[in-house]
Order: sequence, then structure tokens, then C-alpha cells
Amino acid sequence: MMRTTLFALSLLATTIAYGQDNVTYQRPPAVIEELLLAKPLPAVSVDKKGEWMLLIDRNSYPTVEELAQPELRIAGLRLNPRNFGPSRVVYHAGYQLKNIKTKELFPITGLPQEFRGFQVTWSPDGKLAAFTNTLNDRIDLYVIDIAAKAARKVNQAPLNTALGQSFTWIDNNRLLYKTVPAGTGALPVAPAAPKGPVVQESKGKNAASRTYQDLIKSPYDEQLFAYMTNAQLVINDLQSEKPIGKPGIWQSYSVSPDKQYLLLRQVEKPFSYLVTAFGFPHTITVTDLQGNTVKSLAKNPSTEGAPIGFDDVENTPRNFSWKADEPHTIIYVKALDEGLGRKKAEFRDAVLAVDAVTEATPKELFRTKRRFDNVVWGTKQLALVYESLFADRRERISIYNSETGKLDSLFEKSSNDAYSEIGTPVTIRNQYDRPVLFVQKNGELLLRSQGSSPEGDLPFVQSYNLKTGKGNILWRCQAPFYETVVDVLDAEKLIMLTSRESQTEAPNYYIRDLKKRSLIGTPITDFTNPYKAMEGVSKQKISYKRADGVDLTGDLYLPKGYDAKKDGPLPVLIWAYPREYKSAADAAQVRGSRYTFTRVGYGGPIPWVTQGYAILDNAEMPIVGEGNKEPNDNFIPQLYLNAHAAIQALAKMGVGDSNRVAVGGHSYGAFMTANLLAHTKLFKAGIARSGAYNRTLTPFGFQAEERTYWQAPEVYFNMSPFSFADKIKTPLLLIHGEMDNNPGTFPIQSERLYNAVKGHGGTVRFVQLPFESHGYSAKENLLHLLWEQTQWLNTYVKDAK
Repeated sequence: MMRTTLFALSLLATTIAYGQDNVTYQRPPAVIEELLLAKPLPAVSVDKKGEWMLLIDRNSYPTVEELAQPELRIAGLRLNPRNFGPSRVVYHAGYQLKNIKTKELFPITGLPQEFRGFQVTWSPDGKLAAFTNTLNDRIDLYVIDIAAKAARKVNQAPLNTALGQSFTWIDNNRLLYKTVPAGTGALPVAPAAPKGPVVQESKGKNAASRTYQDLIKSPYDEQLFAYMTNAQLVINDLQSEKPIGKPGIWQSYSVSPDKQYLLLRQVEKPFSYLVTAFGFPHTITVTDLQGNTVKSLAKNPSTEGAPIGFDDVENTPRNFSWKADEPHTIIYVKALDEGLGRKKAEFRDAVLAVDAVTEATPKELFRTKRRFDNVVWGTKQLALVYESLFADRRERISIYNSETGKLDSLFEKSSNDAYSEIGTPVTIRNQYDRPVLFVQKNGELLLRSQGSSPEGDLPFVQSYNLKTGKGNILWRCQAPFYETVVDVLDAEKLIMLTSRESQTEAPNYYIRDLKKRSLIGTPITDFTNPYKAMEGVSKQKISYKRADGVDLTGDLYLPKGYDAKKDGPLPVLIWAYPREYKSAADAAQVRGSRYTFTRVGYGGPIPWVTQGYAILDNAEMPIVGEGNKEPNDNFIPQLYLNAHAAIQALAKMGVGDSNRVAVGGHSYGAFMTANLLAHTKLFKAGIARSGAYNRTLTPFGFQAEERTYWQAPEVYFNMSPFSFADKIKTPLLLIHGEMDNNPGTFPIQSERLYNAVKGHGGTVRFVQLPFESHGYSAKENLLHLLWEQTQWLNTYVKDAK
């Protein structure tokens, strides 16, 4: 009742503050509602042997009432206080089994009647699949027996998934997970009055911090965090649960390759008021399966005061993990530059290994000249090491030989250069059931790539020679289809599971023989188009240039039956999201594919093609800063060049009316929209959803801007549309989730911009969606959102005078 009363009061306040006549939920045109509510295509999960496919139905949108259920927002987390799990989860709606060879579809018996499944994971031998099921007051663990096509609950104590990582398989018959400890009482009660003020103090040490949301703010919040995250680790042999050691705040856990030890990260006090739970003090230890400590590896402090540059890291041991090709060896990373990415240093990181059981001292394996990202283990002579730096936008792949200790560069490119991408290596499972590099008989690797090219994305698989650095493409998808490898069924025989789609055909799954370059049999699935209203809508990827010569692209959608010669130019909606580059050549690359099937959701502009608009989606808005220039040094002028080029391209094609154009975007796209309205006269209206508009409220960096406000105050001022709110006279629709959880995009950003534009006589409307986060989910809110956008576009663009 309290929440209902507060909700009613918030609506009343909205009526008073914003002068809205109608505060009840509205619905968009029927065809747009139909597109939103269309049943989405199932997701799939395939066992490791490629024999069975699990079809996963997706849940419909929750109601506002469901979204309004109690929620704890502490330590950067959003938790359900009733079941010790995260809130706002999009659950699965149902499971079915499909035999990949016979295509036969089977129902699964024993699924919970109140079904809200999540995180399906196969056992190593593929005979079982486990998933969690969330109820209002607990989370349970179920196991599906594939042969019997039956599921059953296997846990006794309710699971605790507040810090993520629901469960993991130890082997074919044992699961590891966290439970709510026996004897856990009721949720701590908030004190009627505090015992004193909340005090934070700094004694001269640098402690710059990002603008995180939902942080701990009081001693009571500390109690809540400890209560919600305290958990008991258990092993379940599918018959009973066996506790491991004592309860604790276990942030992560992983099993050694030989299944004998656990690598644990445990959160310790004091809890921080400046960073999220993942920056709290913690210890790294190894225990046996009974919970006895075998080795203490690290005791790391809070990340408060740690450097915050994009290439900066904590100056403590980090990234602990098991080495995939040895029974119980742990690798970790240590900074060689004090964690300061801008500091001159020959080497940035050292990767070390230590035996989890013996008293042997850690051994340095290799050093990287850029920040260490990842390593994929293979043989004694071959592992792939990945490293990169944001500062120079470069990334490198090297070959590591553990016998000689040598690290030799294999491939290097700009991180923005999609055309040069060679792909990710195909892996197979070793004797420990860990993924390791698959090396062909000729000594070459098998790589699969997104295949970006001037023709758009054309995924491929290639055989890669490590000595020459040259690849031989074994297969590449062919127009008019977009096809990509989703799983490797038999690496030796080059048999792959692929997803194949086209502009008119919904994605379906196939088995492809890469040696014969042909599909095997008929498709495994027979999914059909859920968006009937989109049939006949034309889609094309258009190319055009901005005034300084940078090539741009966008996805153009035109209404069914539209003929430019007969019907003339249409009102236009442009939807975009700016991205930063250090090279004009990289910025000009074509992204995406013209052959993909069109998915429709609330997040983009596509539904309005049914309302007679020309839609330019994914309009490229590159911001380039070459040499010593940072991209944001010329953010506004480049935004203008991008937008002007898009409008003129559509006008030249005869499909777009350059005098009736709207622009919109979400998050950083909303920031872009407000800036375009503040600095240009190109548009009739704008739609800005969940954006940040005053960059002084994100003073320690934002998006790809690494400089702080105090280092580049003019950049922060000039890039803030709030600074130029008096110039925003083009009608602007502001939309924001009431409970936005994204760093930087606090709801106050939209509130203050609304007041600033209103105060200077601008045309502006502010819609705050109850209980919504950075992304929106409640059915009523989404339908109302689409109504708001439709009304705004029709009033100020389509029917503009």
C-alpha cells in the first residue's frame, strides 16, 4: 500500500510539475503494439557434443506491478529482498528439447509449474542440463535428464545468487553453488532514527571515483549488503547437499581442472561508500572441497583511490584463474607500471603462475607491453596471448611458448579496425574439460570471424598459418544470406552449427560441412517471421559521405508499397549512437550487414516505418580525433557533419523530406540528440531517452573521454547540452527511467535539462517511467513510451507546418 500511495503521489506531482493533462497509460497505434508484443524467436543452447538443442522460450514483458515489487539498491546491486537474488531479471518462459540429427522435438516433463528459468548450463558429457528457477521467496536448482526428457529439483536449501554466478558443474554428477545459510533470520529492520550522521573523510590521498549508482550510503545499507550476500558454498551430488567450510560473502568461485580444489574470492570489510561491491576489499584463497584452506594468494584493499584512467588498473595482484592445461596451477597478473597506463614503461603487465598445492614460489611466465587481456591455452609450445591499450587504440595477439618462455608477436592492428580482424580461435575440450586451442594436423589454427568488409559483415572461417601469418578462408557466408557459426560440432571434420537468415527469412539453425562448403540436410529449426506487419517493408544499407570526406552508412527502411516517384519524400526519423575513433579510415568502415533479418523492439525507430516515415537506423555518427587530437576536441562540429550528410543523402535519393526530420537516441544517443538540437537547426524534433546532459556531473570521465573535468573544462562545458539549454528551441521529448542504474545517467540529468529548456521558453516534454531502470521493461511503460514517441513525431514532424 505504501508503494501504491507513493506511485499515486508521484503521478500527481508529475501533473503539477509538468502540466500534463493525462497521466494514465496510453497505447500506440495497433500495428506498433502488435510489433512490440510479438512473441520473440526462441533462444537455443546446444550440448557440447552437438547432439541436442534446448529451445528456450522468452518471457513476455512484466507488468508495472511486478516491476514495483520491493527492491534493494545497495553496493551497485539491485536485489530482491525476498529471494536472495537479483531483481529485474528477464526469465525464460519454457524449455523444449530438439534432437539435432532427427529434428524431432520433445516436451520436458517435471518443469516447475511456476516457471521462471534462468542460466541453462550443460554437464560435461551433455547428458544433463541444469537451470535455476526463481520463485517469489526462493531460488531453486533443477536438472534435466536428457535421455528421460524430464526435470527435477535437486537442491534442498534455497540458492543465494545476489552476487551472480548461480552455479557451476564440477563434473558430470556434481554441482557447486551458494545457498542461504541455515538459520538466516529476517531482513534487518531499518532504525527508526540514525545513531548519528553518516561521515566520510579524506586525508589528502587521491580518491577519484566514477559516478556509480546505488552505492552504500549508511550503516544500515552495510547491514543489508552483508545479510543479502552472506552465503554457504555447497556441493550437490544430485542426491544431497554437502556444505563447504563456513558461510561468507563469496564473490566468485571456480573449480580446478583436476576437480580437487576451489579458487575463491571473498569480500571483506570495511565496505566502501565510493565504489561498488566488486571494488570492496577481498581475499583470494585456494581450498580443498571440504573447505580447508590450502593456500592464501592475495589480500587486496578496496579500489577506492585506485587510478581511473582507461588503461589504469589496481596496483595489486589481479585476474586470478586456473590454467586450463594443468591440474591445479593458478595464473594471475601484476602491473609493472604501478597500474598507471600513462606512465612510461617498457612493459605494462607480468603474468605469473603458481602451483595451488605446493610451496613453490610464483613463476613469471611472460610480460606484455600493453595491458594483458586474455590467454587461450593450447599446447606446451603454443598459447595465444591478447593485449591492448586504449590510449593508442592498438591490440596485439602473440604466441607464447611455455617451454622456451618466449612471447612472439603474431598479429597487431587498431582496435577500431574491423576489416583487419582475423577472428577468434576454435577451441576443443581437453582431458580436464577445459577449452584449449584446436590445432589442425597441418599445424594451423582454425579461426572464425565476423568478417567485416566494405560489403558489410560476411562471417567466415579460416585456417591460419602461424609461421607466415596468412589465412586461407575455408568458408564465407554468401549473399543474400547472413550466416554465422554459432558452435563447432566436429573441429576435425569441419562440421559447424550455423545460424542463417536473410532480409525476408527469420534466423534458423543449420549444420554446415565446411570442407564441402554445403549445408547438411534441412534446417534444424523452422522459426517463422513473428513480425507480419514488417512484410513488404524495404531495407537497404546506404552509403554517403560527410563534407570532410569521411564515408558513412546507415540502415534505411521504407514503408510497404512506397514509391518515391509517386509518393514523394517522406518525413524522416534518424536514430544513432556516436562512437569515437582515432582514425578517419577506421571510422569510415562499413558495420553490420544488409542481409540480416529485421528484429523489432521498443529500443529503436523501426516501428514508425509502419506510420509512413523513412527510417535511418544505425546512422553512423563517428567522432574522429587523429594524431594528438582527442575525438571530443571537435565533438559538436563533427556531429553536425554527420547529421547534415545523412539528411542530404536521403533528400538526394528522393525518399526523405529534409524539412521534416527528427533525430533520436538512447543513453549516449540521447546526449547526441540534445546536442544536435542545441547547436543546429537541422531537425523538427528530437527524442532523447535516458541520457546525461550536464557533464560536470560526471567529472572523472565519461564514455570514451578519459580526461577529467579539471584537465579539460572547456570540453566538458562545450559538450554539455545543458550549457546551451537556452538555444534548444526545437521540440524535445525527454524520457527517463525513474530508477536508472547506469553510471552517469542519473534521472536528475533529464529533470534539470527539462527545467532549463522550459525556463528559457523551449518546447519540451519530460516523461519519467515509473520503476524503470536504464533499459525499460514493463509492458504498460513500453506501450506508453511508444505512444509518447508517436504523438511527438506526428505533432512536430509528420504534420509540421
